[in-house]
Amino acid sequence: MTRPNILWYCTDQQRFDTIGALGNAYVKTPVVDSLVEEGVAFTHAYCQSPICTPSRASFMSGLYPSRLHNTRNGNDTFPDWPPLISKLIAESGYQCGLIGKFHLVSAGHRAEPRLDDGFTLWQHSHAPRDDWPEGTHDYADWVRAQGKSLDDMRNSKENVDPEYHQTKWASDRAIEFIEQDHQQPWLLNINIYDPHPPFTPPEKYANMFDPAAMPGPHFEESDQATQELLSRVDFQPVTMSTEISELKKVQALYYAMIAQIDDQFARILNALESTGQRDNTVIIFTSDHGETLGDHGLVQKGCRFYEGLIRVPLIFSWPGHFVANQRATGLVELLDLSATLLDLTGIPIPDYHQGQSLLPVLTGEESGSQIRDSVRCEYFDALDPFFTGGEGSFATMYRDDRYKLSLYHDKDLGELYDLQTDPWEHNNLWDDPEHQAAKQQLILASFNSHVVLTTDVGSKRIAPM
Repeated sequence: MTRPNILWYCTDQQRFDTIGALGNAYVKTPVVDSLVEEGVAFTHAYCQSPICTPSRASFMSGLYPSRLHNTRNGNDTFPDWPPLISKLIAESGYQCGLIGKFHLVSAGHRAEPRLDDGFTLWQHSHAPRDDWPEGTHDYADWVRAQGKSLDDMRNSKENVDPEYHQTKWASDRAIEFIEQDHQQPWLLNINIYDPHPPFTPPEKYANMFDPAAMPGPHFEESDQATQELLSRVDFQPVTMSTEISELKKVQALYYAMIAQIDDQFARILNALESTGQRDNTVIIFTSDHGETLGDHGLVQKGCRFYEGLIRVPLIFSWPGHFVANQRATGLVELLDLSATLLDLTGIPIPDYHQGQSLLPVLTGEESGSQIRDSVRCEYFDALDPFFTGGEGSFATMYRDDRYKLSLYHDKDLGELYDLQTDPWEHNNLWDDPEHQAAKQQLILASFNSHVVLTTDVGSKRIAPM
């Protein structure tokens, strides 16, 4: 197979159910819809943590966060091993570029320090703010160079002008990269901040969505009791909102941010077409984790494992090479995305890598209806108490084709959902007498998964004794 260019577009905190072609009648995503129609959409893709750094650290390394020893936001350093997949790809002959967020180590109170990442292009913007030291945040520096003030725009009724928005800035930088004369295959990793909170799209986009017309969150009366039971488990914000009209406003703003993403993504794809590179470029659209968006009375993220928070878009497109208009319904992890990136670039997947390549599904050798038997997600003291008011929760999620089990290990609490009959997780079966045998089987399966997948057995064995 030809070593293709790779355009890897990763949003921040985007749910799986925010794409028109995959069933959402309220969003405006014609460009992402076109990717779905010409490529493969993995409809059950799960991140390995509902929080930014451990999720990104996992798919950039190929290891579960706890196996990598990198489970927290705000971390000071990053492990020396294994090498990042971007480093491996660069060493194989690719020109690699990073635009936007990286967030493998803390970018709080400092510019995010570079790792041995393999990127020759590094246009860094952790978030669309201007509170980092001058000269260390490429987007904020660019806004100042245009004679504009991010703070003034952020505090205005109109919010940030679309012409000076971080999503637009990222597209400009991507187009500059694409239009260069490339002498080798390239990988461009674009990481915008939206639709991450705060939910403040430009007024132009906010006006496109009427909150009253929104479908509202997945919320039932039973959710109130469940969240009261879990109130000791970390989450942000601490206060739960159940006012549907307010949650619809949040939903409308969130969809507005996604509409802007779609418009800017179109500009990047047009640059690929105009430079004659579309036919030899794999396009990937995904996100690092989701957003509760009012489901169960929760907004933002924390130590929960509901579908809206841990299930993300994952779409591949390469016309003429990958099958078209395919919905792969099997369970996959974002670890499988990183394994696929290595496979696409011709790099043998290392023995330690915990993902599996999705290339057989992309090329039509396999249907994608059955990929993994189960998926795993972790939350180990992932958010600082500054955001949650908590003490640092520890929890894991295990999901098979039917059931989802969430264990809150430090609180002696759990959730069990039958996703065949209760896809939006309103009926917690943890204490249901008829499901105790299933619960015990899932607890054992989850424990076995944890031991086998995350145990660090130490150095390489060099002799029988």
